[in-house]
This record gives sequence, structure tokens and C-alpha cells, in this order.
Amino acid sequence: MKERIVLFAIVFGMAVFIYIFQSYFNTLLGLAFLCTAMTIYVLFMNLAYKLKKRQLQKHPKIINENYKPFVTIMVPCHNEESVIEKTAENILNIDYPHFEIILIDDRSSDNTPNVIKSLESRYPEITALIRDKDAFPGKSAVLNDAMKIAKGEAILVFDADATVDSDFLKKLIPELEPKDVGAVQARKVIRNKNYNLLTRCQNNEYTMDTHFQVGRDSVKGAVELRGNGELIKREAIEDIGGWNNYTITDDLDMSTRLHIKGWNIRFCPEAIVYEEGIIYLAPLYRQRRRWIEGTIRRYLEYFDDVLFSKKMSLRASLDMTAYVSEFLMPGWFIMELLIRVFKVLAKDAPTQTLFSSIVIGGLIGLGFFLAARYALRRYDNMPRPDALFEALQTSIYLFIIWFPLVLFIAFKILFCKKDMNWGKTAHGLVMEEQANINEENKNLLNI
Repeated sequence: MKERIVLFAIVFGMAVFIYIFQSYFNTLLGLAFLCTAMTIYVLFMNLAYKLKKRQLQKHPKIINENYKPFVTIMVPCHNEESVIEKTAENILNIDYPHFEIILIDDRSSDNTPNVIKSLESRYPEITALIRDKDAFPGKSAVLNDAMKIAKGEAILVFDADATVDSDFLKKLIPELEPKDVGAVQARKVIRNKNYNLLTRCQNNEYTMDTHFQVGRDSVKGAVELRGNGELIKREAIEDIGGWNNYTITDDLDMSTRLHIKGWNIRFCPEAIVYEEGIIYLAPLYRQRRRWIEGTIRRYLEYFDDVLFSKKMSLRASLDMTAYVSEFLMPGWFIMELLIRVFKVLAKDAPTQTLFSSIVIGGLIGLGFFLAARYALRRYDNMPRPDALFEALQTSIYLFIIWFPLVLFIAFKILFCKKDMNWGKTAHGLVMEEQANINEENKNLLNI
């Protein structure tokens, strides 16, 4: 109910503000000001990144080789028989002296429990935790259960399809050492990015996210956890009371609560976790729907805490406010157009004002296009022509995926009952697809 009331107040206040502003002022200037403010903030992040990079070149970071906390690696599994064995064996190859692995079966209906029990019997570092069929659902509950038996001073969370290089923890651990740092997030990369257009756009989206996360880290802003490849201090987890069982995005919810409690979160682009991209449109929409709903709901739930927290840094608070504008923008733009269309039809406003708003919308899209191109050049070392084409594709992809979903989720929160539809991401689709192709080829050869 709190989320619905806060969102209604925001939407109603925005509509009234835009209508009044249009009646007495030029709202085109208002949108232009908003776009300018966002541009200045992005430029500020880029400048901070360049300054940080230059300082590190002059004064390289001193790594404390004695800081090697015991790490518990948790891997939640729900119907993951096709990928979990490969993931576990990859994790075992991590070059780090002190770690354990807890594979948690979350009420699977396939052969996952037997697979992880077999892994437990073969490898002393692995513990299999089988949850009861009537256990509370969701990834947060899974991780909270695993915390009861975890021995680690730090908790590393992987998805069931994750793969990493052997030096992953060596790159990630030093970032966790400062006392004020509660967690570190690794860079995520799509392993099968060249499978089709969807997987390529997902990887480009992740590259954009890396760009923004690095910028937020450079200004010590509100860096966010991404679920896969997140390393969290046990002390920080206990400080916020563990994971929230009643959220559909455990990572984003935890990120916000850590910042509210005064913990910093760092981003480490050098440590890369590879995961499987979704190759079909329907499950991709289902995953992104969960991400967007979780993102919006956690801001609404912790609205007052973010505003009035005495422990949260001012930089993190301002950065989080700037980030929220990405989700307000679709609603603002739609309201702006609807009110202008109404006034044009009622002959209360000239037609050109409608086109002015569309032009501003185009400029906003141009901003995302330039950000995508810049990110692809910096982090994927993509040639200029390829980066230009890929950025255009990704901008269209983001508009098709994110814009309607933000509006849909806002409608859902306002008018529908809250549910805990976690919308699990399906893994192993590429392997399944390849198996089907191999089977078809085999049949053709037999013919």
C-alpha cells in the first residue's frame, strides 16, 4: 500500500506540475533543462573517471597481500541440472586459498538435487543444501538459509550459469578491504553474445551498465549490486538484517539498504563474470519486467529512508536521485505529449509545441545512443563503424524493451495487487537449442 500511495503522489504531482507549468511557462525549456542537467552529470562522472585513472597511474593502488578473508561462495539453483555441474567445476578452479562453495537447491522439479549431491560427494569444498518443498520461495530466502551454515567473512553470490577466470577473487577481494566498503560488484558479460541479435544487444546493454557503474564508482555514488558476481562482507549483511525475503530483486534491494546504512559499494570492471544471454524474446521480457518492477518498488519502499538517512552519504543520495530520473523520464514524456495533444485539439496551444516535445524526446534517445557508442568503444574496444551500428541497434532495443515496461510496471503498482512472481531466468537454453540442432543433423545423416 505504501508503494502505491507514494507512486500515486509522484504521478499526480508530476501531472499537475506539467499542466500548470505548460500554462504559464515554456515546458520545452523545462525538458531542455532536465536533459542538460543529465548531460552535465554524465560529463561529471566521465571527468571523475579520467581523474581517478590518472591518479592511479601516478600512484598505483597498494594491495594488501595479507587481506585474504575466508569466502563462502553461494550458488542458488532452481531447475539447473543442465548448467550447475559446469559452473561448480569452473568455480573450483578459482585461484584463492580460502573458500567454500554452497550449492543450494531451491525446490527443483528436475534432477538438480541429485546433481549437487553428487558434486558434494566428489569435492570436499562443496556443500549441498537441499531446501524443503514447502520452503519460502525466492532467491533472498535461499541466500538467507545458506547464511545459517556459511563460514565465510565475505559472501560471493553467483548465478547457476556463471563462469569466471581463475584470478577472479584476486581482482575482487582488494576492493572489499576498506572499512566503509560493504560490497563489490564485478562486471557482467554475456558469454554467448554472438548467438543472435538479442544476446548481442543484451551484452551491449551490460557494457553500457559497466560504463555507468564505473562512473558512479568514480564519484563514490550509489553503485548497485547485480546479483551475479557480487561480493559482500558478512558484517554488512548482518548489519542490514540479511536479504529481504519479500523483494523480487534481491540485489537491488540490498544495494539500497546498504547505502541507507552508510555502507559503500564499489565496482570492479577488471573482474568479469560471464553468464548466458537469453535467446528468446518472451523470457527476456519476463526477466526485464522483474528487474524494472524490483527497481521501482525498492525506491518507493525506501523513499523516506533515502531522503532522511543520517548515514547515507550525500554523494550516494544525489547519485541515486539522478538515477531515478531514468524511470521518471518515460512517464514525464508521455504526460507531456498527452497534455500537449489535448491542448492542441482544444486549440489552446499551437501545433508546433507538440513537435517541440517530440524533438526533445529524440534528443533523450540520442543521449542513450551516444552513451552506448562510448561504452562499446571504451570497454569492448569496438571499431568506430561497428560501435556506431551496434549503438543504434542497442538504442532501439532499449526503447522497445524498457520504455513500455516502465509504463506497464507503473500501471501494475498503481492498480494491481502486489505479487511475488519472481520470474526466474531460464538457463541452458543455448545448450538445449544446440542439442536439438545436433539431433536434427543426426536424423538427416541417418536418412
